[in-house]
Amino acid sequence: MTECSAMVKRLFDAAAALIGCILLLVPFLLLCGILRLVSHGPLFFAQQRVGQFAKPFTCIKFRTMRTGADRDGAITTAVDGRITASGRILRRLKIDELPQLWNVLIGTMSLVGPRPDVPGYADRLTGEAKRILCLRPGITGPATVYFRYEEQLLAAVADPVRFNDEVIWPMKVAMNLHYLESWSLAGDIGLLSITVMPWLNRFLKLVPEPPLDPESLQAR
Repeated sequence: MTECSAMVKRLFDAAAALIGCILLLVPFLLLCGILRLVSHGPLFFAQQRVGQFAKPFTCIKFRTMRTGADRDGAITTAVDGRITASGRILRRLKIDELPQLWNVLIGTMSLVGPRPDVPGYADRLTGEAKRILCLRPGITGPATVYFRYEEQLLAAVADPVRFNDEVIWPMKVAMNLHYLESWSLAGDIGLLSITVMPWLNRFLKLVPEPPLDPESLQAR
């Protein structure tokens, strides 16, 4: 990605995030009110993640797990007992990441890019793969769309941590590196579109169809 491309990407992010924050303000406040009624504890979950150029930043999302659950590991499966009842709904509808529009607005994240890793995973990047760190982490991206059913995949294997580390994470690294090398504004708009409306990918074909079980993933 050239310096000019990075500037265009940042301008698009800032403008789109500002518009998104304005349009979603009322629904966001209503959702906060509902969550306050049905769930105990903090509304938001803030965690240190690895950002652009490996600098740590605070990533914000709606809390979907019981307080302190992050101390029990970063890998989450669809049957994880740490997920709250309201959290399951938020995760299923993919709206738990909405507060990250603020991260995009202030420049610690992008709308599209690699998902921000917790410390420990970004440290494993070597060689060409380390170039991924020149990107701002994203709310969505090609790896996010492809691994839409990641939690279900992890729930279907005997050792979720090992399957993530040996199969899913290396594939994400490869997809994110390809994204960096082939970035375009039209591509970002397309990825945002299929994140909101996954059925569009059947026509746009921006990413392969997401795997539904571990065997189909390994077969690819």
